[in-house]
Amino acid sequence: MHALTLLVPAPAVDAVCDRLCDELDALSASIEDAAAGTDSEEPVFDEPGCFVDSTSVWRRARVSALFADEAAATAAAAALAATPGDTALRIESIDALGDEDWVRVTQAQFGPCAITPGFWIVPTWSDVPPEARQVIRLDPGRAFGTGTHPTTRMCLRWIASHGRADGAAWPRVLDYGCGSGVLAIAARRFGARHVDAVDIDPAAIEATHANALANDVEIDAGAPEDAVGPYQLVVANILAAPLKLLAPVLSALLDTGGKLVLSGVLARQADELRAAYAPWLDLDVAALDDGWILLVGTRPGAPRMA
Repeated sequence: MHALTLLVPAPAVDAVCDRLCDELDALSASIEDAAAGTDSEEPVFDEPGCFVDSTSVWRRARVSALFADEAAATAAAAALAATPGDTALRIESIDALGDEDWVRVTQAQFGPCAITPGFWIVPTWSDVPPEARQVIRLDPGRAFGTGTHPTTRMCLRWIASHGRADGAAWPRVLDYGCGSGVLAIAARRFGARHVDAVDIDPAAIEATHANALANDVEIDAGAPEDAVGPYQLVVANILAAPLKLLAPVLSALLDTGGKLVLSGVLARQADELRAAYAPWLDLDVAALDDGWILLVGTRPGAPRMA
């Protein structure tokens, strides 16, 4: 296995990563601040690859792509270097990397993650901690959501603390922007009778199906247009900009008396989100974690019983 390392201007990162994985046979691609470890390092509170419209965005990113062999890595480097207009992109290195070393490094980065004292997200290569009473088995993959990001942790904690084993709280739940499906799986684990999970990314739908099967829960995963309300709980862990645009859509999918749980929002963006959803419901900050907030609201009216 070989790693191709590139220096890429921040605005071009998503396009370069898409090209590496979709056209140039990269097995995976990771992103970090090119200035990491220097005085110029800029922390960005966001998902890797999802650059927000902010002055705190990295100016350049270091992209590392894994390839099956040196020939594939070299061919990808040549193709990127020959792309017209990409003069700011720079090939940094092509390095050999043993398969076993990569697996060991990956597994060391993703171990068991405690959501609450008794609720854990545990990768398949790890033993279940003895204190875990409720477990979701989940390995890192192409779709976002392993339980380690603050936005996901807050959603999982909320679900764990508000669910009921008899399913009376949530006859129907929607995970909008499901990624790996971890929130949908958690909703089923904590008493939801029926869960729909939707995403615009086919890889996320595929990952949700696979992870639901691995955790022995039933989830209906599909495209956003497959979501048909009313739902007693709608969870959306995306980012502030799409959440604002989705305000009428998500509000319309909620049952009267239903709960809306939003994450992927920075603390400074709370007022923007409140204003966007004000025509339908009031949002309150229910949790704060590392600069991110969890917003929760209830659609006015008495809930319908299933």
